[in-house]
Amino acid sequence: MSKRADWDRGYVQVYTGDGKGKTTAALGLALRAAGAGLRVFIGQFVKGMHYSELRSLERYDDLIEVRQYGRACFIDREPAPEDIAAAREGLADARRELLAGRWDVVILDEANIATHFGLFPVEELLALIDERPEAVELVITGRRADPRVIDAADLVTEMREVKHYYERGVPARRGVES
Repeated sequence: MSKRADWDRGYVQVYTGDGKGKTTAALGLALRAAGAGLRVFIGQFVKGMHYSELRSLERYDDLIEVRQYGRACFIDREPAPEDIAAAREGLADARRELLAGRWDVVILDEANIATHFGLFPVEELLALIDERPEAVELVITGRRADPRVIDAADLVTEMREVKHYYERGVPARRGVES
């Protein structure tokens, strides 16, 4: 882990809600941390595609590592057995990385939605929160955060959609939404 003169412990942050911006906020925190010389691990659940945000993070591969634990993004269908297996293997991998002592910040992107869809039990996510080394900042994103995850967090931000041009049929635009 890197030296941090102005920081003696990490906290647990949760970004949840039905609005846009949870992953983007977490990746913004990753960029800020890398800019300060901190090492960041990002584990993405239910995602298996390469998109613009990930391409930009490749420029910081000396400080930020991203691993995806999904085959494709699904939000509105039942998970396949392969989705469950990928998420469970990913959670075990993310746990090893969290406990390895190499990272200042660990981001578990879409872990909340993974528990909501039963890809792994919320109890396993809560155990990971409890096992977190005190110096590691842990960020958990995704819609439908379990109330117990919210209770275990130190900071919770809920993204709320007020208005979105998707409602008018505007597809995701490269560089803005994808």
